[in-house]
Amino acid sequence: MVGSGVVTLVIAGIASLFMAWAIGAGSSGSTPFAPAVGANAISVMRAGFFVGLLGFLGAVMQGANVSEAVGTELIGGVQLTAIAATTGLLVAAVLVAVGVFTGYPIATAFTVTGAIVGVGLAMGGDPAWAKYRQISALWVLTPFVGSSIAYSTAKLLRSERTAEQVVIPLLAGLVGLIVANVKFVVLGPPDVSQSVAETAADSLALPPVAGVETGRIVVSLAVAGVVAGLLAWDVRRDLDAGQRHFLLALGSLVAFSAGGSQVGLAIGPLVPLLDPFEIPLVPVLVGGGIGLLAGSWTGAPRMIKALAQDYSALGPRRSIAALIPSFAIAQTAVFFGIPVSFNEIIVSAIVGSGYAAEGSGVSKEKMGYTVLAWLASLVLAIGVGYGAFTAIEMVG
Repeated sequence: MVGSGVVTLVIAGIASLFMAWAIGAGSSGSTPFAPAVGANAISVMRAGFFVGLLGFLGAVMQGANVSEAVGTELIGGVQLTAIAATTGLLVAAVLVAVGVFTGYPIATAFTVTGAIVGVGLAMGGDPAWAKYRQISALWVLTPFVGSSIAYSTAKLLRSERTAEQVVIPLLAGLVGLIVANVKFVVLGPPDVSQSVAETAADSLALPPVAGVETGRIVVSLAVAGVVAGLLAWDVRRDLDAGQRHFLLALGSLVAFSAGGSQVGLAIGPLVPLLDPFEIPLVPVLVGGGIGLLAGSWTGAPRMIKALAQDYSALGPRRSIAALIPSFAIAQTAVFFGIPVSFNEIIVSAIVGSGYAAEGSGVSKEKMGYTVLAWLASLVLAIGVGYGAFTAIEMVG
């Protein structure tokens, strides 16, 4: 019995690695640096290299929340078995791989969520309506929020009434404020994530004022001020170089966030299988991160090119405008443990920033096909996941 359990766990692990590769090649590997590539700030191959490394780090340091949500919160009343996890992962991976090789960015979160829900229902589980409402709210709001912020930011950067030497450092300070409050597993006590602001505030030991953690606010503002000051010096020295440096920094942050979110889609279904074998989550996160890295290095360049050139001809300013909301939305999803599609985040932001200028080259036809692909992937994943697991159970 134990030997059989080990074999099924190994098979599920192989399916998880395949899923991680597909995600690295398609979603987390292609989307973070696509605007930077479109703005000619970095080459396609170099982008694929760096996004793999950063995605790996994000997977290890931030991947626990989404992994646990995918593995235990998408279906109620039952616990995923090894066969169910393997079936769900294979169904989702095949759909994502089809998107990679056809050039259309299939929403990874849609396929994985749909496949796991499908196999869970086939097992006789109950729909987790509360979680579904949380997930659907983010999925529906992402295109509107991301595109709106990107559009407004791009307009601000292009406005003749504002100086880029002032606006860009202020935007960098806002990003620094977010970074200061991003939670990392390496900063907190065992099994607890903690932000830079929280860690430094503990050292300062400032008393709270009216229930407000003054130490955390002081540290957050200090980090924001340092980041804004450094970029202000950079853009005053050379505006074009400062824009490029900020754009690459944003791409790096989004790549890191992609790893923290997307690895959960690959290894999340394995979470219920770890307890009987007393396997800790961190080594599994490392394995998932390696899978993402391999996918980024081997398959991402194709999708990077598709996103950078097919959706909108972005310059540095519009690329910056696209990546700021992408980073914020990604970290929101990681914080709440919500599986989110980076294709949806980035494509929405690219289109929003692209519409900020006439002749931006936004392809409405391409966008229409992409939205249909997202919806179809969710419905198809649920149906195929349910049918595949039901067929396996009948044969077994």
